[in-house]
Amino acid sequence: MIKEYQIRVLPRQAASDDAIKSYLADEEGIVANTITHVRVLKRSIDARQRTIFVNLKVRLYINEEPADDAYLHTEYKDVSTGKSVVVVGEGPGGLFAALRLVEHGLRPVVIERGKDIHQRKKDLALITKTQQVDSESNYCFGEGGAGAYSDGKLYTRSKKRGNIDKILNVFCQHGADTNILADAHPHIGTDKLPRVIENMRNTIIKCGGEVHFETKMTELLIDKDDIVRGVKAVNLRTSAEECYEGPVILATGHSARDIYKYLHSRNIEIEPKGIAVGVRLEHPSHLIDQIQYHNKEGRGQYLPAAEYSFVTQVDGRGVYSFCMCPGGFIIPAATDKEQIVVNGMSPSQRNTRWSNSGMVVEIRPEDIPGDDILRVMKYQEDIERNCWMQGNRKQTAPAQRMVDFVNNKVSYDLPETSYAPGVISSPLNFWMPKEISHRLQQGFKKFGQMSRGFLTNEATLIAVETRTSSPVRIVRDKETLQHVRLKGLFPCGEGAGYAGGIVSAGVDGERCADQVYNYLSNRHYDK
Repeated sequence: MIKEYQIRVLPRQAASDDAIKSYLADEEGIVANTITHVRVLKRSIDARQRTIFVNLKVRLYINEEPADDAYLHTEYKDVSTGKSVVVVGEGPGGLFAALRLVEHGLRPVVIERGKDIHQRKKDLALITKTQQVDSESNYCFGEGGAGAYSDGKLYTRSKKRGNIDKILNVFCQHGADTNILADAHPHIGTDKLPRVIENMRNTIIKCGGEVHFETKMTELLIDKDDIVRGVKAVNLRTSAEECYEGPVILATGHSARDIYKYLHSRNIEIEPKGIAVGVRLEHPSHLIDQIQYHNKEGRGQYLPAAEYSFVTQVDGRGVYSFCMCPGGFIIPAATDKEQIVVNGMSPSQRNTRWSNSGMVVEIRPEDIPGDDILRVMKYQEDIERNCWMQGNRKQTAPAQRMVDFVNNKVSYDLPETSYAPGVISSPLNFWMPKEISHRLQQGFKKFGQMSRGFLTNEATLIAVETRTSSPVRIVRDKETLQHVRLKGLFPCGEGAGYAGGIVSAGVDGERCADQVYNYLSNRHYDK
């Protein structure tokens, strides 16, 4: 017999399958030893009141074993003789596009400017050791994209764009914990996601696709009829050029500024897009646990590291928390010399001594003077370069205590931080653009009123968070997802301005692959 229940229980009653069995046996009058298996289908924490509850949807198997797997399998075909499709970028958009192409019997040829997941990890360690950034292998460029080493959070509000459950199931099929199918805010963890990404890449290759690392697109191959026939790329190890033929899914991520400059120079239609800019705000994780769980003892034995979410309006622009990392750490996410950019991540256990979040201010294209299509990107660049100057021209990040920032005071010392390259005291309120610093100050005051104890000098602002989304949108048709003028070019994911996170980029990658299949099926392209 299989039965499903919606229950609301205390954290200790939700802590394990055995605890759930015991609770349901008592509440429903079921003989405990007849419950052979428990599967949690949905899980969320309700921390609105002093007594914390966990909401669960569970499936009980009584006197029988589960016949199905915990996740849905996708069948991937042998595509070694299929038509080739070029996928530029192996972040979540490119990975899911490539896997979906395999489902359609098409042969993905993936080119990635960065290194594979293992070699990339070595370059990330060097950022802290040498204070230098490899412009082709860093926290944004390389296998897995910006998401691979920035937490693996899978929560998205983009429910209407595609099949989110499919994305989560594909992750599970490649090694992610099946808890991500149940949790309200699913999270793989930066320590586990690289293995999952490697498994996805191996599926592509096993099925007959190709993946080329340290291979950087330099040019689109466009014929006289405005049809994209492939790309020209350079091997960064040998400097040899090679052409890859096929329709192109362009999934280069939100930091590939050279791609935006190339498109603009070729008069390929793009437009400026709004972003959000601010800081990383870091609290002791125990303090956030105390605040969110209304308990001076913190989260206790059965609750995870606490999360928060804040949003308000200041002078007509949004001020909000972004990419909250409970029990995490702050990382250097610049992609070139003379930049400081920070981001956050958490390991799967979310067990560090700190919790951090982006705290950002909405910036719209009309807020930046002029009509330059790349003006939002240049605004980003100017702030990042200024931040680097303030940080002694290293990856040492400018920082300030939270209350000091609100009160325009210099911080004469700083709390211990998770940011490995180090921090230096700096009056952020003095050198950051006033449209950002003023709104952050007012926003922090409001957040402190909403949540007692949140506005504190135990918290540190670390500058600067700028890579919240792409500053450019590559204009595409809403129905076919092709570029508005160039046939055979499918702008995809965050870098194209159509996604905001791992899951939404994955969804967009699958949608683009579907449209490539339709494009080839309608014989708009001759191999």
